[in-house]
Amino acid sequence: MMQLESTIQKVMRDIPECVAAGYVDMATGMLLAVRTIDSHPREVLDLVAAATADLFQGSTVTAIEKLFRKSRGVKDDGHHYFQEMVVFSDNLLHVFLRGRKNPDHVVAFVCRKSANIGMVLTKSRLSMPTIESTV
Repeated sequence: MMQLESTIQKVMRDIPECVAAGYVDMATGMLLAVRTIDSHPREVLDLVAAATADLFQGSTVTAIEKLFRKSRGVKDDGHHYFQEMVVFSDNLLHVFLRGRKNPDHVVAFVCRKSANIGMVLTKSRLSMPTIESTV
């Protein structure tokens, strides 16, 4: 996982005003890699993994996805409708991107709220193949 942490650290430099990034395996609920410019207690970082799993796999989200499939006549093949989420907090911008190669993996980027959202999304999306190639 050292290679994953190193890759995350490198891509953070390309994402505007990025202050933290993490790689979450939602199947296990584990934060597999994390990089921040500040130190945070391990309990906080572990909660990030749990919150990320809730965002993408919480009961309400999975119910919505099930209803979408049903209303569109799509077979339940495990495809997820929710691929990306953006959350604005008081001071930060959080971008969550579901993995393309492994949909149970999510990368979370945290940037200052003053960052250009378009550039953050573009650079975050561009970083995914690089990150996924190290897993």
